[in-house]
Amino acid sequence: MIAHEGRLVIEDFAEVQGLAKGGLNFGKDVSIGRGVMIRPSSYYGGEVGVGLWVGDRSSFGAGCFIGCSGEIRIGDDVMLGPGVRLFSENHLFDDNAATIKSQGVLREHLIIGDNVWVGSGATITAGVTVGSGAVIAAGSVVTKDVPDNAVVAGVPAKVLRSR
Repeated sequence: MIAHEGRLVIEDFAEVQGLAKGGLNFGKDVSIGRGVMIRPSSYYGGEVGVGLWVGDRSSFGAGCFIGCSGEIRIGDDVMLGPGVRLFSENHLFDDNAATIKSQGVLREHLIIGDNVWVGSGATITAGVTVGSGAVIAAGSVVTKDVPDNAVVAGVPAKVLRSR
C-alpha cells in the first residue's frame, strides 16, 4: 500500500505505516526525515484510515507526525520543518454520558498546496486547506484555511501578510 513515482528517501527510525484505503502515495524525489511517523490507521483497532498523497520534491523534516486517517494531500515542493504535526481527524466528545474514546472520531481532509513552507513544530488540524505559496511560522497552530501566498503565525495562526 506504499507507492512512489521516483526517488524516495526514508531516513533511519522513520515509521511509515501503509495500511490505508488509498495507501500512501509519494511523487518523485520525496524525502522523509529521521524519526518521522506516518500513521493512517490506529494500532489500537478501529477503521482503516484514508491515506496520504504527496507531490514531487516535497520533504518531511525529522520528527514529523502525519496522522492521515482522514485524507491528507500535500502538493509539490512542500517543506515540512522538523517536528511538524498534521492531523486529519478529531475525537468526538459531545456526549457526557459516554467516554470520549467510545464516541469515535470525525475524519476530515487536510490539504497543503504547492510551494508551501511549514516551519518547525507547527501543527495543522483536520479540515484545513493551506493555499499554494503559503508560509506557516514555526510553532503555529493552524485551525482555519490559509489563503494562497499568506504568511501566518500564532496560536491560533492568523494571517500576518502576503508574500
